[in-house]
Formats: sequence, structure tokens, C-alpha cells
Amino acid sequence: MTKVTIYSIADALGVSGSTVSRAFTRPDQVRDDVRARILAKADELGYQPNRSARRLATGRTGAIGLYIPDITNPFFPPLVRAIQQAAADNDASVIMVDAEESTSAEAALIRRLAGQVDGVIVASPRGTPARLRDALGSTPAIVVNREMMHTTTVICDHSAALAQAGDHLRDLNHETVALLHGPSASWAARQRASAIRKWAASAEVELIELGPFEASYEGGREGAAAFTDSPATAAFAFDDLTACGVVAGLAERGLSVPGDRSIVGCDDVLLARVLTPKLSTVSAPIGRLGAAAVELLGEVMAGKQPDSLRIQGDFTPRQSSGPAPTS
Repeated sequence: MTKVTIYSIADALGVSGSTVSRAFTRPDQVRDDVRARILAKADELGYQPNRSARRLATGRTGAIGLYIPDITNPFFPPLVRAIQQAAADNDASVIMVDAEESTSAEAALIRRLAGQVDGVIVASPRGTPARLRDALGSTPAIVVNREMMHTTTVICDHSAALAQAGDHLRDLNHETVALLHGPSASWAARQRASAIRKWAASAEVELIELGPFEASYEGGREGAAAFTDSPATAAFAFDDLTACGVVAGLAERGLSVPGDRSIVGCDDVLLARVLTPKLSTVSAPIGRLGAAAVELLGEVMAGKQPDSLRIQGDFTPRQSSGPAPTS
């Protein structure tokens, strides 16, 4: 089978090879109708652009970088998938780096990644803004799941949904509620804690703050011990993985959920729906989060300064929250 080239497409359409080349590398220099014909013919003939040649011609790699702190956290695989799908729709590939929960390695990993790609999506960074900006240098970037001044960000705002979850617990007669803090370096943990404190103050519910605990199953088991020793009858976990650990830790202490204690998670990952009992949790629109990150990164790479985006979460009550036990 003869390999399809830009010249094959040019011959089929009766245009020059340079016009076809610009349609892929400098689309702003080709009329929209001509570029549409070229792309349609390329798709029909099965043309695969040579990324190495494109890099030489444009200085662009055709790849975006993705930094995540821990791929084993159930929140990140669906985010990675959403970003990969959105990148593929824009004819870009994704190079991912996993920090394996090493905050100390974050800056070096981001710096290395930034040197290989056209732009970077940084998800849930734990380092200081100054260190993050230094690591990125001049590479276009979007930050997901954390707000940063002078940087375009995409976050899921759980404030209203957490308040709904709190009202749900209060309506179930829980008068003392525990907040199991997430990692101290996590921006999301601080924001969720702030939203829960604000709700507790307005709802006149006693809030007991425990932790911080790691965003992990083991972190949840540690949180269960502190929860058990407190007078709280319900608790907010930092995320669903932590909440699963809390449920297990309570069971190890002879306490059932929701009979003896109620628990609310966050993010609505697959674990939340397969756990017994199913988790009451705050749902994060992870697909929208990933697609928006790729779209905004494209704008930054084009030299624009798009506004940051805030997407609202939703509360989903399930079986892990029940009436407060009576004395």
C-alpha cells in the first residue's frame, strides 16, 4: 500500500503541497473552506501526520503534558481519560507524569515534562505557587483542582454541594459532625474544610475537626479511629477513597454504617457506587473538568489569556448516611 503524503492529498484536490502543509501546521494561513476540504480528504485517504516533521517545521511537538500526584487515587484515572479524549479530538497526544505522592519531586517532574511538550496541565499540585511557576517557566499551562493567581485554572467548586450534604445530615438529626481533614498541602482539602466550617456555623451544628489524614484507604482507617473516639455521629471524609477506609476502620471497631455512624465522601468515583453501603458523596463532573482543561490550554498556547473556570459539584445521597443513633 502506498503511503499517503501531503502531496497525495494535494494531487487529489488540485492544490499545492505547501497549502496542504499549512493546513496542518499553520491553519490560520489557509482559508476555512480550503482547510475543511483538505482535512476531509486526509481523513478519507487515511493520512497520518509526521509529528517529527511537524516539530521541525513549527517548533511544536503536537503533545501536551499532564502532571498528576498519584495515579492510584481513583479520582485521577477518569480525569486522565477525559484529557486524553479531548486531546485526541484536537490531534494532540498526552505525555503523563505521575509523582507517586512525592511532593518533594513535584517541581523537578514538572520542569522535565515542560521541556518535552507544547503545554502542560497540572492537576492538584501540592507545592507553592512560586515553585510551580518556576518549574513551568515559559511553558503554557493550566492548573486543575487548585486556584492560583495569574494562572488560568479549572476547578470543581464543592461549596454548595457540601452544604447540601451537611443539611442532609442535619435533617437526619446529626447534631455533632466530624470533619476528617485531607492532606495539609492540598488546596482542595483546605477549600472543602472552609466550606464545611461555613455550613456548620450557619446550621448551628457542632463541628469537630480531626486530622489531617492522607488521601488514601489507610488514611481513612486512621481517621476512623479518631472518629470513633469522638462524640460525632457523622463525618465528612476528604474524598471517596478515604471514606472507604473510614467504613472499613469503623467495621474493625464493631461499628456499622449507617447504623452507628454516617459518612459522606467526595468526588463520586466508581468506589462510591460499588462499596457496601454505597457512599453518599459529592459528585465532581470529572469529564467536563478534563475537557475544559484541554480547551483552555489550547487558548493559552495560542497566546490568549482565558478566564478561569469554576464548575459546580452536586450532592448525591446514598446508603452511607442514615438517622443519628438514639442513646
